[in-house]
Amino acid sequence: MLTLNAKGKLLTVSRPLIMGIINRTPDSFYSGSRSVDNDQLLAHAETMIREGADWLDIGGQSTRPGAELIGEEEELRRVVDAIDLLHRRWPDLPLSVDTWYSRVAREAVAAGASVVNDISGGRLDPDMLPTVGELRVPYICMHSKGTPATMNREAVYEDVVREVLDYFIRRIEDCRLAGIHDVIIDPGLGFAKTHEHNWQILRHLEVFRMTGRPLLLGISRKSTIYRTLGTTPGEALNGTTVLHTIGLLNGADILRVHDPAAAREAVTLVGAYKEKAH
Repeated sequence: MLTLNAKGKLLTVSRPLIMGIINRTPDSFYSGSRSVDNDQLLAHAETMIREGADWLDIGGQSTRPGAELIGEEEELRRVVDAIDLLHRRWPDLPLSVDTWYSRVAREAVAAGASVVNDISGGRLDPDMLPTVGELRVPYICMHSKGTPATMNREAVYEDVVREVLDYFIRRIEDCRLAGIHDVIIDPGLGFAKTHEHNWQILRHLEVFRMTGRPLLLGISRKSTIYRTLGTTPGEALNGTTVLHTIGLLNGADILRVHDPAAAREAVTLVGAYKEKAH
């Protein structure tokens, strides 16, 4: 049973959650996730909600490997008004802000976001963890190294599963000390990890459940899928569904996705399979 306290609203869910990706960026790796103007934003959000997204994740900075950093001010401009617009249109819909800046997190929560999704796990802004603790919202703590511009050079591990698990054990304690009660962990597939590292983490995903924290899987349309298949991000939906299925079987609680309808089918079928298997 997954329970999160989002600004006083208790979210209790008995099945895996679907988190829909909306990027306010012109350069995210998959063009289908981009919603740069407000008309696109509202249409994209409406489609995702209709297709079964439980919440929407709004980001203003492309985090693909090698992406150029845009800075705090530009990220604020891209995401805060978007979150305000979505919150006014769907006031009961949980929204998360995808940022590593504490100021962006604070202003996004004031605009209506109820979850902070930080790819750096608080490494890139020392004020992030105390800010989230003060805001009293759930925090998605991802494993990565460096920044999007440098992370490919830092994909070096002796044992990637053990090292990522050790990182979460330390970081969850740091979150506790900062006053963060609800921590969601994300192993960060594709972030300072080779394709081989991604496969190892996916195969051993259940190991991370020993932390006792909800487990998020972000693999949707990533290069591990389309390069393995020799295709493109636009052709990676079927491969994404296969890996979502594996992730759900191995303990994923939340899927961060570009395509909620397909993810919802995977959740439904894996749920039926697990029920019948008992």
